Amino acid sequence: MSRDYDIEHLLKLGNEVGEGPMWHAEEQTIYWVDIPQHRIYRYRPDDENLEVFDVGLPVGALALRESGGMVAATKRGFAFWDAPSHELAFIVDPEENHPETRFNDGAVDRNGRFWAGTMSDSDPHGSHGNLYRLDVDGSAHEMDTGFTVSNGIGWSPDNKIMYFTDTMRSVIYAYDFDLATGMIENRRPFITVPESEGVPDGLTVDSEGFIWSAIALGYKINRYDPDGMVERDIRVPTAFVSSCTFGGPGLDDLYITTGWEPLSEDEKMSQPLAGDLFRVSTGIKGLEEPKYSG
Repeated sequence: MSRDYDIEHLLKLGNEVGEGPMWHAEEQTIYWVDIPQHRIYRYRPDDENLEVFDVGLPVGALALRESGGMVAATKRGFAFWDAPSHELAFIVDPEENHPETRFNDGAVDRNGRFWAGTMSDSDPHGSHGNLYRLDVDGSAHEMDTGFTVSNGIGWSPDNKIMYFTDTMRSVIYAYDFDLATGMIENRRPFITVPESEGVPDGLTVDSEGFIWSAIALGYKINRYDPDGMVERDIRVPTAFVSSCTFGGPGLDDLYITTGWEPLSEDEKMSQPLAGDLFRVSTGIKGLEEPKYSG
């Protein structure tokens, strides 16, 4: 069901592919990336301070580390990064023999492991994507294979279900998840987005166990109940809605990233806000993102 929200146009950015928003509660800042432009952004809403870091290669996702700084999923595998040094310290590249692929979206489970999936920019409809788990000892494990564009990852509040998005197949899968071992099984389609509505991209899970999925080329965020039914949507004033995350002092503000990369020239002209950052107060609390323990 559509509901009227006062969506705030927060920052004029023009990101080509804004992605991977992540709220840093201690800093009260929002981080995100522009993948093809090789940039990491950090914004503090309180004083409107924006910083931009050029890291020299595509970064698909960031997550916080317990020991400080970040863990990143990049074109060259997993790496550590922190804002003071601006340097990427590479850990392991499980796809070093596949130069045509890169890591895309990622997230940390509640036992401190970092999960991320891969894709091919040159053949996004091909089954080149794989799902990996980076353990706290720095070892990477292939957990599932054969995806198109690996995307949004999240877990139910009770840690029994893991959600994972296969964008070009328009599917969000659900797995049975074992928090203690980090194993997944019983993959099944949880949500299939109709072709006429766009495709699912990044996602986040709220404190009520509902899934918020960015619908790329669909001008919206869908909120799905735990049975996979659309409970509401939030309309966004540009088509390529790429991801979302909860932030703010009460974790009830939804930050939304967008991009312009798949738009035609005419579409870009008619969507001047494409690639900008948005925020909306939802009245629903998110969950603080776990930190990588390695």
